[in-house]
Amino acid sequence: MGDVYAVEQSEKACFMMRHWRESGVRLCRQLVHPKPVEWQVLSQWRTALMGLAMIFVVLFHMRGRQDGSLAYAMVCCGNIGVDMFLFLSGIGLWFSFSKNSSIRHFFVRRYVRIYPTWLVVASAFYITDYVSGGRESANLWQLLLNISINWCFWQRDAWQFWFIPAVMMLYTVAPFYMKLIRQSRQWQWLPVVAMLFCVMVQYVAPLHQTVGHIEIFWSRVPIFLIGINAGQWVMQKRQEEGSLLWLLLLIVLLAASVCINFESGLRGRFPLFLERMIYIPLSVCLLLLAGRCMSLLPRLAARVLAFVGGVSLEIYLIHIHYVDVYVRTWNLGFWLRSLCVLFLSTALAWLLHQLMDFKAPHYRWCRRKRGEG
Repeated sequence: MGDVYAVEQSEKACFMMRHWRESGVRLCRQLVHPKPVEWQVLSQWRTALMGLAMIFVVLFHMRGRQDGSLAYAMVCCGNIGVDMFLFLSGIGLWFSFSKNSSIRHFFVRRYVRIYPTWLVVASAFYITDYVSGGRESANLWQLLLNISINWCFWQRDAWQFWFIPAVMMLYTVAPFYMKLIRQSRQWQWLPVVAMLFCVMVQYVAPLHQTVGHIEIFWSRVPIFLIGINAGQWVMQKRQEEGSLLWLLLLIVLLAASVCINFESGLRGRFPLFLERMIYIPLSVCLLLLAGRCMSLLPRLAARVLAFVGGVSLEIYLIHIHYVDVYVRTWNLGFWLRSLCVLFLSTALAWLLHQLMDFKAPHYRWCRRKRGEG
């Protein structure tokens, strides 16, 4: 039996070595004679890319105290996972809206996906905070507002769960933006207006005093709108010349070096929106390159990323306040702590996803009631 087991392990090792060697050969061929850059990979590997973005976000949240090291700076750049996720979400919204342009259908589909899960997690967090006399829900009115729309974020930039109310606000304006660009392509320049508005929020005093506290939201609006714009190219299966690959690599290298330099010791000495403007070209180019490389990954790795991406909403909601709050007391190192948080959060996220699966039948019932297919 021992000999048979040894032979099986040897065959598996040979198979893995052959797979990696063949992947390396394909990668070298693509670098020497690059194939056309396909926007379609962003749809083909969308869920897996969302999983990659979620892993970046978890690593970012696991960072410790600033020590000026290269490793710390690179982990801080994991904040780009938010921009990657919003860009991919914009692409997905364009596909959904192209199939059914009913605004009512759009809102039902988006909010049924997010809102019930949000209500469960937010209720557990804010009711506990209210009972214990926490600062987020000082009275019953604030408790209801926090559970419904995370009011403490809009009021004073409380960062817990900030992404959920932000993305729901973006979903609210998305169908109107998509109707505009359907009527005239000139409206596709609105992301540039959003970038200019970020500058105004930072430096125009009345705006800064009024809405400057939610800069983390305003600086993510451009990449979301650009994702919607890119959804058209993805749906059309647009291809660019293979030589674009080198430009993508150059942009990633330059943008990443700037962000790492920012995080190495300049944080606090520049407005944060500046780095998030750099995230825009970095996230788009990084996603195109990652989508191109997905086919080179072992099938198991791609499936794991897709699984994480499928429950990314739930992972985001529970990984800090329901998992890491306990794991951090174990005094583990950064990587072991990150792995534990990611594994436990993914397992709990899957359970929560299964628990909230009643949304699917409810959505089908809504479709039948409206006479849709």
